[in-house]
Amino acid sequence: MALLTLNDASLAFGHWPLLDHTDFSLEAGERVGLIGRNGTGKSSLLRVLVGDSALDDGQRVVQSGARIALVAQEPELDPEHTAAEAVAAGLPGAALITAYESALAALDTAHDDPAALDRLSHAQAALEAAGAWGAAHRVEAWLGRLGIAAGTKVGSMSGGQRKRVALAQALVAEPDVLMLDEPTNHLDFAAIAWLEQLLVEQPGFPPGFSLVFVTHDRRFLDKVATRIVELDRGKLASFPGNFDAYRRRKADMREAEALANARFDKLLAQEEVWIRKGVEARRTRSVGRVARLVEMRKERADRRNAQGNVKLSIESGERSGKRVAELTGVTKRFGERTIVRNLDLALMRGDKLGILGDNGAGKTTLLRLILGELAPDEGKVKLGTGLRVAYFDQMRAALDLEKSLRDTIAPGSDYVEIGTERKHVMSYLGDFLFAPARANSPVKSLSGGERNRLLLARLFAQPANLLVLDEPTNDLDIETLELLEELLLDYDGTVLIVSHDRAFIDEVVTQCVLAEGDGRWSEYVGGWADVERARGGMVVTADPRADKTLAPGKAEAATKAGAAQGGKGAEAGAGNGGSAGGAAGNATASGGAAGNAARPRVKLSYKEQRELDTLPAGIEAMEAEQTRLQAMLADPATYASRAAEIPALTAELSALGEKLEAAITRWAELEERAGG
Repeated sequence: MALLTLNDASLAFGHWPLLDHTDFSLEAGERVGLIGRNGTGKSSLLRVLVGDSALDDGQRVVQSGARIALVAQEPELDPEHTAAEAVAAGLPGAALITAYESALAALDTAHDDPAALDRLSHAQAALEAAGAWGAAHRVEAWLGRLGIAAGTKVGSMSGGQRKRVALAQALVAEPDVLMLDEPTNHLDFAAIAWLEQLLVEQPGFPPGFSLVFVTHDRRFLDKVATRIVELDRGKLASFPGNFDAYRRRKADMREAEALANARFDKLLAQEEVWIRKGVEARRTRSVGRVARLVEMRKERADRRNAQGNVKLSIESGERSGKRVAELTGVTKRFGERTIVRNLDLALMRGDKLGILGDNGAGKTTLLRLILGELAPDEGKVKLGTGLRVAYFDQMRAALDLEKSLRDTIAPGSDYVEIGTERKHVMSYLGDFLFAPARANSPVKSLSGGERNRLLLARLFAQPANLLVLDEPTNDLDIETLELLEELLLDYDGTVLIVSHDRAFIDEVVTQCVLAEGDGRWSEYVGGWADVERARGGMVVTADPRADKTLAPGKAEAATKAGAAQGGKGAEAGAGNGGSAGGAAGNATASGGAAGNAARPRVKLSYKEQRELDTLPAGIEAMEAEQTRLQAMLADPATYASRAAEIPALTAELSALGEKLEAAITRWAELEERAGG
């Protein structure tokens, strides 16, 4: 018998059905990954399965005595509670368990103090009298198993630590079914790997334990799920196996559905032609045929087509200089802690750099150092010219929750300027799957995934040649994630990415820097899978000053391997018709050749040196003029009062762009020749 069943379940949000007469069953021992587009109702379905929300119609059946627990996407924990108090909350005898944990902690500090011993003895006696001793033991066991100090205040914990406390709080009740909503959000690589192992091996879990989880993390789905269930247009479809198996079967199903719909639409069109024939035809009309046409019309009206894909595009604007940023011997400390130690890093135009590390390792600090927002304590940071930075913030600080979607994208205007294209704000919002009816809704009405989509829409509305993406994948559905990957692969600007999504990192980045501890950062060619392979054996770094020593005989092999990889990367870049792959290949080659002597500095002529000295100021002046012209052409008042000048202004802006590009290229050339 199934642990949990939904029969003919219906649930609507306003006029939109989240569940449309659908069925679901969960067997003992299953690990079900629940997927679907943002806004389809996955979190609502979890609340229905737990019993926190009621169905509008249909039936929910739970096996007698089965216990179900839910760990929400953002767990609600009292910040004043200790970890032990938070884990015990909701258990029978929670106050007695808390008193026992408090007495135990007091004894640790007071050692053999008689009063502390007496207090612990009374706490143990109270637990035994209430029959809550087993629960107290489980709290202690789960705190130890999840690596949580019992006395730590919840308010002082990181997001990942709070996730562990919420998980322990659910598991200590010994549920037969555990439900997790986006369990990998805010977790670092180590914590995600730990959670995968815990859910697969299930140490200390009840026999027949079952799991239902919502996630966008494709690697997590592959590692943990034994079955994929997709919520699509109010229906639940089941796919045995992991995410890769689902993807293959789903492609076949979509093709079959499209063919069936096409056949249906062709027949409907024929029947519509027939019903509209002349008087003679109407005399011979079949009552049954008319009734069938009425039914077909209803079926066509009821058919809910698959939600379209987000239309992602970004204008890279004017190209930056060839060298985007260079860090030489950079060290940064906060108090006695060294976040970055003696780091050399060169970021070239077209590079896609992943910044990886555990929570608290200093990824944001390194990001700010690269962007020049934070001064190093030692060493030097040199930024290239012509940089246009667009920043995606994981905390969504750029979004005003009270503003409408329309004002967030195009404040005070009906149009969005994307490169040379001018698009109406309603059409642009539609590209990101926001219906016109929602354009005037406040940002606070959006779900987490929808807010991320809106932030992407805002980000891509501005021309940028340097994208900074801080945890861009949180809350995005899988389809949007894959489209974002394609966009970034085709983007010819430079990208800095902080993410814990292993599949995303593998698909997008050309190289990574990884926090190794004690302020040391190492550079690796490729994505997360390449980092894992390198850390399992020989580590090759493009940083000649990094604290890495290759064994005798391996340095030459490393150099050759890196150069070979570089050649492949450059070849791939040329094949794709873009500079990003070539730049990635060049960076890879430089990584392999890091042990070779640096290229000697070339002495410039007097005229060339004067040109190099004056170019930055000239570039800055041209950029200021470009900004002025762009603002003028973006102002509706210009079209009203100076319409005759528009062609000349447009031509001037175009010519200035070409002149600026030539100046930036010349500056980069002279810098390279001078070894700068």
